[in-house]
Amino acid sequence: MTTNISLAYIFHQQQLLVDDEFQLPQVERLASDLSLNENHQVIARDLLEHESIPNGLKLVPIRQLLQYWTTAQFEQASKAIQLLEWRRNHQFCSHCGHKTDVHHSEYAMVCPSCRYHQYPRVQPCVITVITKGQDQVLLAKNARNNNDMYGLIAGFVEVGETLEEAVRRETLEEVGIKVKNIQYLASQPWPFPSNLMIAFKAEYESGDILLQEEEISDANFFKFDQLPKTPFKGSIAHAMIMHVTQGSAVADDTKEWL
Repeated sequence: MTTNISLAYIFHQQQLLVDDEFQLPQVERLASDLSLNENHQVIARDLLEHESIPNGLKLVPIRQLLQYWTTAQFEQASKAIQLLEWRRNHQFCSHCGHKTDVHHSEYAMVCPSCRYHQYPRVQPCVITVITKGQDQVLLAKNARNNNDMYGLIAGFVEVGETLEEAVRRETLEEVGIKVKNIQYLASQPWPFPSNLMIAFKAEYESGDILLQEEEISDANFFKFDQLPKTPFKGSIAHAMIMHVTQGSAVADDTKEWL
């Protein structure tokens, strides 16, 4: 017997509808839902402005769910919110302006007039953990954050640029130093709004710290045993910092990223 009930990612902006155990609700499918698998057992939709939150459910910021969910769960949530954002922003053809249709078998918005297909895009970002000597790591405070958290150097990859070139450029721009021995570590989808974080580690080569003040309010090399407040568990930045500061003692859950 067929069923019309699906596990649902229901979003309101950057918040997701979950129960008290941070689990997804099961709902009746709608024709407008975005299907995340072939048999439509997992769907995504937006919570409309006029809709009330059902009893037993609550809206939780996606970042907060990183602390409770597995890597696979967060990756599927990331896919869901990015596809919804893409569909919402491509309701009209960028070539001729005609209203688009949802493709029936692939993730594409199709123009019925000129047949142009608009596919989802991700924005590649490099994020780098930089060490100095055997016991120091570079941490920086984002100028736009009103808290005491220190993170890693990160930035978007520019057109015509390799990932390694982006690592060198972002580091030089934001903190004024040169790096060497750049090595790939891992990647993580980051739906804020549609990024792919590509993680590298590198070593300090030369230069004095000179802040790009519109981006970075403070930066320094910290001893491994004297770290300030760092990104929350579940983020790739947290895993990267643990990777270089704790070595073989990296926690099991961060090994999913590294």
